[in-house]
Amino acid sequence: MIARPAERPADPRFSSGPCVKRPGWTPAALESALLGRSHRAPAGLAKLREALALTREVLQVPATHLIAITPGSDTGAVEMALWNLVGERGVDVAAWESFGKDWVTDVLRELRIDDARAFVAPFGRLPDFAEIDFDRDVVFTWNGTTSGVRLPSADMIPADRAGLTICDATSALFAQPVDWAKLDVVTFSWQKAMGGEAAHGMLIVGPRAIARLERFVPDRPMPKLFRIADKGKVNASFFDGSTINTPSMLCVEDYIDTLLWAKRIGGLNALHARADASAGALYDWVARTPWIDVLAEDPATRSNTGVCLKVVDPELLANDGGAAFCKDLVKLLEAEGVAFDIAAYRDAPTGLRIWCGPTVEPSDVAKLTPWLDWAHATLVARHAAAA
Repeated sequence: MIARPAERPADPRFSSGPCVKRPGWTPAALESALLGRSHRAPAGLAKLREALALTREVLQVPATHLIAITPGSDTGAVEMALWNLVGERGVDVAAWESFGKDWVTDVLRELRIDDARAFVAPFGRLPDFAEIDFDRDVVFTWNGTTSGVRLPSADMIPADRAGLTICDATSALFAQPVDWAKLDVVTFSWQKAMGGEAAHGMLIVGPRAIARLERFVPDRPMPKLFRIADKGKVNASFFDGSTINTPSMLCVEDYIDTLLWAKRIGGLNALHARADASAGALYDWVARTPWIDVLAEDPATRSNTGVCLKVVDPELLANDGGAAFCKDLVKLLEAEGVAFDIAAYRDAPTGLRIWCGPTVEPSDVAKLTPWLDWAHATLVARHAAAA
């Protein structure tokens, strides 16, 4: 029997969204929030513009790209992009996890694009991008939040493509390098990689997408929440802080606080390094642990944010594919106050999903791994005793 570890993670929150707050966060970070004021007043607009400017600075978004705050989190941002942009030409949708499959549904079933193709890979793999035609519009996630599989690079995207690349990058942007020249539309949410509060999304559009917005009129009803172009012109105020609906100024303040933290610790490179360190500690543990493995089959595609793991011990997999064991392990660690919210996503294969994004302390991941060993040994011993 393995002894109970002496050290616990200082923060046991390893949820993949909403993610843990930045280190050192307290409610005092929100004291400057513009509460009880209109977001359309000069002071409110200044806060929203500050959020946009810090986003551009921290993420190193080119000046050629426009940035806006959207309703509905990352989902709302993706939907806004799809409803406004697709339909001019054929569309290919690549999916390898749960949210990518949602975009397949949107394009093929809801928008009913006649010339649309889906390229869906099983959990743990990427689709074959050699089959995807970038002279068509291409919709894809960068990082599979529920599968732990990410794109290793944007090398497969040609610079001289005719179609748009529409990328859901919500769990990637603050932790993984992306090639802005290869991405025409990028979306993300505050509560994912940076631990912000829910309901707000971000839409970033490059020159090619801007040109599409100004020449293409979709043949579909456009809900008010999605109207970002009119009469051949992009709504400039939308990309200058004038949100379509009322944002939470408390959430805006929280997002600004986290971006300022990112600047203080060294910017984007520091955020990437933190995620790499946390994920590295977890992958090193997996490499020396026989009962568990990484869901991503190709090491080059392993995520450094939502790390997804699968049980491989035949005895643990017997009867129910490891479901009972994983459920008990998650409950045991939560009862010990060691790790919260580390079960695999409901649509994913049975296993664990441990968030390693930049707001997680790498030392907490390192302290978690002995507890995973202890929990495994404890449950195996209980099963043996019951038998």
